[in-house]
Amino acid sequence: MRTSAIVDSVVTPSVQRWAAFSSDPAGGNPAGVVLDADGMSDAEMLRVAAEVGYSETAFVTRGTRGDLSLRYFSPLAEVPFCGHATVATAAALAEVAGPGAYSFATPVGLIQITVDATDADRVVRFTSVDPSVEDLAVDTRARILEVLHLEDADLDPAHAPALASAGNPHPLLVVRSRGALDRVTFDPAAARALMDAEGWPATIIVAWAETADTWHVRNVFPVGAISEDPATGAGAAALGGYLRETRAVTPPQRIRIFQGSHVARPSELTVDIPAAGGIVVSGSAVRLPEPATLA
Repeated sequence: MRTSAIVDSVVTPSVQRWAAFSSDPAGGNPAGVVLDADGMSDAEMLRVAAEVGYSETAFVTRGTRGDLSLRYFSPLAEVPFCGHATVATAAALAEVAGPGAYSFATPVGLIQITVDATDADRVVRFTSVDPSVEDLAVDTRARILEVLHLEDADLDPAHAPALASAGNPHPLLVVRSRGALDRVTFDPAAARALMDAEGWPATIIVAWAETADTWHVRNVFPVGAISEDPATGAGAAALGGYLRETRAVTPPQRIRIFQGSHVARPSELTVDIPAAGGIVVSGSAVRLPEPATLA
C-alpha cells in the first residue's frame, strides 16, 4: 500500500485524522496519522505536522522485514513518544489490516499495542516502556506553580511533586481539590518558555484524585494554536508509574482518568498498573472526517 505522492519534489502524504480516548468525534484528543511515511525526511514530517495542526501527528515507516517504526511530531518539533497518537495509529492500521496485536519501534523503545476485535468502540491498549520517577526540585516546583497561578497550599500533601516518565518526562503536581484543578490558568508563552528551558518535550501534568481509582487530570501543552492537551496517553502512563513508585496504589490496580473537559473535548483513559514493567493504557478511538486539504 502506498499513500504518498511526489508533487514538485515535495512529499504530499495521505493524512488520516483520529480522536483517541473517546468514541465520540467531539471528544478525545485528535491526532494525525500517516500510515506510509517511507522516504519522508524529518523536515517533511515536521511540515506535515504543522499543517495538520494537532498536538501530534504519527508517521509509520516499514523496515525490510515489514517491522513497523513510529515517530511523532508536534507542530514545533519531534516528540519522543505520544500515547494518543499511538492509539490513533493502531486504530488506523486495524481498519486496514484488522484487529489484533501490533508492535512499534519508537524513539523510546518497543511499544506493544492491541486493538480489541470484539468491541464496537475499537478499544486500543498499549503498554508503555518501564516508567521512572524522580524528585522535582523545589525551585522547579515554584516556577511551575507561578506559571500555573497556583500556590503551595493548593498541593495535596499526600502526593509529592515529581518528574514522572513513561517515555517522556512529565513534571507532575497533584492538587488537593477540584477547585484547585479548575483554577489552573496560564500564559501559553510563559509555559512554553519554562518547558523549553527545562527540556520537557511533552506536558505538565496537574492531577486531582476524586477517589483512589478515579482521577481528573489537566495536561499543559502549548504548541501552535494548542495550549492544553485533551487526552494524554503518555501522561496517563506516567501517572500510573508515579502511583506505583510512591506506593499510592497496591498493584495490580486499575484507575480511570477523566481529561479534556476544560477544553471541551471530554476524554476517558483506563490505566492498568501491574506490579512491575510497563503501564497499560487503554481507550476508544474514532475516525474524524477528512478535510478536502491539509489544514
